[in-house]
Amino acid sequence: MLLPNTDLHLKPVKLDELRPTQMTVGYREVAKKHEHWQTLGAKARDSSVASHWFPAILGPKARYYIVDHHHLGLAWLECAVETVNVTVLKDLSWLDPTIFWRMMEHNQWVHPFDAQGNRRDYEALPERLTDLVDDPFRSLAGELRVAGGYAKDATPFSEFLWADYLRQKMTAKQIKRDFDAALKDALDHAHAQEARYLPGWCGTIEPSPVAPESKAASKSESKSDSKPKKIKSKKSE
Repeated sequence: MLLPNTDLHLKPVKLDELRPTQMTVGYREVAKKHEHWQTLGAKARDSSVASHWFPAILGPKARYYIVDHHHLGLAWLECAVETVNVTVLKDLSWLDPTIFWRMMEHNQWVHPFDAQGNRRDYEALPERLTDLVDDPFRSLAGELRVAGGYAKDATPFSEFLWADYLRQKMTAKQIKRDFDAALKDALDHAHAQEARYLPGWCGTIEPSPVAPESKAASKSESKSDSKPKKIKSKKSE
């Protein structure tokens, strides 16, 4: 996610008090971060927590709405991390809730879509990171980028856009049954022409085919142009 320039004033905040700005995560990605944490020693863990900061918007009732690192935050909660550093990108705590959410959407700081890709009301957003729901297509979209299916892009929630695209191509059961096979299919779909509207698309743009009538008309015009025109001389009166 592309974040605005800001002076980093880090504030320690309880991890379980952070508010999500999305409804789902890819549990596969969360599990990988969890596994990585288990390989770290005590000093490396402290260093990791100290070097990561969670960008957030300060909202009504002085709540911190994080706009990135949802997967990391959930993984750390599962690993019993209690406090993290937060940097406030914007203080909107003084706004009426209706205007607050309007500004959140205007700045692309919120993604209120459920695990089926349906738009939901802001009230449906989870209150805690532990309330985030697994979306297998978000896991697939994340692995697809790692596998070279598309390039990393600054577009907010770009992985969710890819997840929605893949949702049209296969079922969640296929992903859960054989993830590697689903990833292979996803790679084929990722380079298709119909995916070229998506952020980070890496396919090859194909030239538009010329219609048969256009070819025929073109040949006819070229033939008529190549024939010499006879000029009739006028008889003198």
